[in-house]
Amino acid sequence: MLAIGEKMNKRMLQLFMGINSFMIHTSHGKIGTHLGKQTILLMYTVGRKTGKLYTTPIAYFQIENSYYVIASNWGQEKNAAWYYNLKQQSEIKIEVEGKLLPVRSREAEGEEYDRLWADAVSHHADYNHYKEMTTRHIPIVVFDPLE
Repeated sequence: MLAIGEKMNKRMLQLFMGINSFMIHTSHGKIGTHLGKQTILLMYTVGRKTGKLYTTPIAYFQIENSYYVIASNWGQEKNAAWYYNLKQQSEIKIEVEGKLLPVRSREAEGEEYDRLWADAVSHHADYNHYKEMTTRHIPIVVFDPLE
């Protein structure tokens, strides 16, 4: 059970993410896509249990023609729900700089994982801290364009 402070922090984070998603979407990527050193995309997934459409703002990196995200969930012991939603339905849409892109998601493995992890950490060292906070493997999800 979450303590009151943890519940408040989770609600504040959800509120912030909702406002940020709204700003990114309505401004066509002109507002809310840069938070500190990180760039943010919108990921549209369908809940595997609810069938509901979810919009998740998440930091991303680009490599060649693909994009990738770190499923760190801020170092929590469980993966975020969106990760499991992608496992259920790999073809989704992401919104990058105001452009809606159809993509297929896949999990990076092996040498690709190591290379992408090093790239992500070089841009955002906090990922190493998140890795220290959890015993789970932190997945990297790659979005390959469908068109």
